Order: sequence, then C-alpha cells, then structure tokens
Amino acid sequence: MTLLVSGGTVVGATGTHPADVLVDGETIVALYAPGRAPDGDHRVVDATGKYVIPGGIDAHTHMELPFGGTNASDTFDTGTRAAAYGGTTTIVDFAVQRTGEVVQDGLAAWHAKAEGNCHVDYAFHMILGGVDDDALKAMDMLVAEEGISSFKLFMAYPGVFYSDDGQILRAMQRARENGAMIMMHAENGIAIDVLVQQALARGETAPIHHGLTRPEALEAEATHRAIRLAEVARDCPLYIVHLSASQALAQVAAARHAGRNVFAETCPQYLYLTLEDQLGAPGFEGAKWVCSTPLRSRHESHHRDLWQGLRSNDLAVVSTDHCPFCFKDQKELGLGDFSKIPNGIGGVEHRVDLLYQGVVDGRLTLERWVETIATTPARMFGLYPRKGVLAPGSDADIVVYDPAGRTTISVQTHHMNMDHSAYEGYEIAGRVDTVLSRGSVLVADGTYHGRRGHGRYLRRGLSTYLS
Repeated sequence: MTLLVSGGTVVGATGTHPADVLVDGETIVALYAPGRAPDGDHRVVDATGKYVIPGGIDAHTHMELPFGGTNASDTFDTGTRAAAYGGTTTIVDFAVQRTGEVVQDGLAAWHAKAEGNCHVDYAFHMILGGVDDDALKAMDMLVAEEGISSFKLFMAYPGVFYSDDGQILRAMQRARENGAMIMMHAENGIAIDVLVQQALARGETAPIHHGLTRPEALEAEATHRAIRLAEVARDCPLYIVHLSASQALAQVAAARHAGRNVFAETCPQYLYLTLEDQLGAPGFEGAKWVCSTPLRSRHESHHRDLWQGLRSNDLAVVSTDHCPFCFKDQKELGLGDFSKIPNGIGGVEHRVDLLYQGVVDGRLTLERWVETIATTPARMFGLYPRKGVLAPGSDADIVVYDPAGRTTISVQTHHMNMDHSAYEGYEIAGRVDTVLSRGSVLVADGTYHGRRGHGRYLRRGLSTYLS
C-alpha cells in the first residue's frame, strides 16, 4: 500500500514549501502540490499545520561503548528506540579498535552488538586506537569493501585511544589516498593528564575540576595542530568532533575561509549547558554532565559563538556524542576522584527538539535546522541522497513536526536507558508528531509502533561535502 503525507509544509536545506509526499514501500516516489497527488488507496498521514522534514541523522553516537570500567547504558536496542522517538531515523556509531587490537575484529564486535537489535538504520565510523601498517591497510579495505569511509583518531586519552602526531599524519596520508574522512577528538591529552594529576594532588576532586583541567586553550591547540597535520597530508578531509569552545571554532573558521576541507560538529550540550550551572552543581551532582570535551563557562562567549558558527556553516553538523551512563553505580565510580567519572552525556532523543528551539529563539532558520540535523550529515558521511532529503528515490525517512506542540524533557518521560536527564525540565516549543523509517511508521500519536530489528546496516560511500 502507498502512503501519503498530506497537508504539511516540506522543509529542506534549500527551501520550504507546501507539498504532499507520496511513499511506495520504503521509498519516496514523488512530491506533489497540495491536493494534486493521484487518487488511490493511500494510507494518509495528516500533516496539516505541521512541518514535514527528512528523518534526523545523528552522526556521532556510542551505544554500548566500554569506557572507564563500565559500558554506556544504552544498547543498540534501547538507544535506537529512543532515537526514533526523537525524530532521528539514522545513527552513525563508532566501532572501536584499541591499541594492540585488530581493526577488523573491532568492527566485527560492533556488527555483533548492532545486528538485529536496531530500531532505525545505522552505519559505523571506525575508531583507530593503534595506527600501524596493519591498521593503514585495514583503512583501505574498510573503505572499499565495508562501506566505512571515516576514521576517528584521538589526541586525548593516552594509553587508551591516543595517537601521536606521526601516527595521525600517517592515517591522514592514507585517508587522502583512499578518499576517507579523518574525524578528530582534538584535545591535548598529554597536557591534560598533567593538569589532572596536579588538581588531584591539591585535593581538587569534585566534578567541576573535570572541566577546569581540560581548558579551552588545549582544545584550540589540538584543533590547530590537527588542521596543520591535515594540510601536510595534502588537505586530507578533516572533521573535528564535539567542538565546544570559541578558540577552537576560530581555528576551524580560519581554515575554512582559506578553502580547506576542514569541518566541525557541535552538540546540544555545548549550546545550552555550562560549566558553572551543570558541572559545578552542588556535591557530586555535576558528575551527570562530565563529558569530553567539557562544558564551558557561561561567563565567556561560547554559546553565542557556537550558534553563530552554525549560522555561518563554520559548524556544519549538530550531533549528540550520545554516550550515556547512569548516575547510580556508573557516574559514582568517580566519587572522590573526578578523573574516574565515566565521560558521557545522553541526548540522542532530544537533538531534533533542542535544535528546533534554536529556530523558535531566532538563532537558526527552518532550513538551517534541517541542514544541520539531517542533510549535511548525510552528505558529509556518504549517505546522500538515500538519506537526508525528501526527494523521489530517497528512503522514506520522514518526520512530521508540530510547531504548535510542546515537549518537556524529563527522566520521567524519556526513553533512553538512563536514571537522569541532562536537560531535566527543559521546555521545547515544538514536538515530534510522527516518525517514519523507510516508509514504516515508528511513532504516531505518542505511541511506539516500531520494532527491534527494523534498522538495517548502511554501507556508506565517500563524502559528497568536499570542496
């Protein structure tokens, strides 16, 4: 049976217009002027008075990630179900190779976690925790055979994921040859470890010191260094993950203004939350908001500058870095030592809403909202035009969004496997109404209709966002 989303306003990266969207099976077959779709026995989704947008793509999640002696609390089952509730119909998670491990074994482990468990479609980036000759050969194989065209490196976490400048350069050179994107966690982990040990020696153990020992300068320095290494690697495409601070943004902006293939994402936590109000909460409460890069000070211009970066496209994408841990028993591993608090915030369910609030507040246009949450992630990571756009031939991943609705974010109502909410009490002037993934209704009328195993693995092509 065909399905018709009728009466709504279609919003895309290039414009907004009233249109009806006709779906046949898993695919969009046509967009029609209102009321002009051919007659038929269509199942009708009434979008009158609502926006019709492509399903969201969260290009940075960590389901079931082992970290800090525990595992991220969302499985691929619970995490992708929560994503669907929030209007995200595709995630790109990170398969992990640690130092001394075989890249292909790490990928196989993540396939085993995800296969048959996802409610929405999924793809993988590959974390390289040990860059050597075998890993470099594996990069070529993953691009050519596995549909994995982006590789994440870390300038942070010595002894776990850290790569030195020589390893980074070699990986960038290989990516330049095979067309892949290098994703970078840009913080100077060697210097941060010194600051952490000095703080602990002074008895500074509270969660706020997680942020104070990861200063903006060390994010900016690492961002600058990554950009320069990519330049040496003949303009290897470079994507800075979870950018949080004004100085780092300035480094990205300068490279982009020089015509370089340098891109960056930010996350909702860096647009809304602060060092003082969240990490600095009384007692151990601030542990809920320990993540890396950390939340930044409200006394500086980070929020304003990041929103401006989204408007100017110096920040191309909004992802979540969804890596949830429960407060009880997980975040509490760091009681008395902030360096042992598992790093991560949960937010995969709230990204679409939180960015729409930016539209309501006059910080973004409707088109830019869709561009940052769906279209650019699809183009950046080799999923376009199958994903990220409402067009004939594209997957029927469709969200009907109600601007007259309201969303209250709370642990009492969210669907993530967490015992707290990073955005407790936030009121959003909008609401996800209906969610379709490949033509199947996952969410409608506040009820979940999806199923575990609906989501399919996506083999990605190369980025189509390069200059």
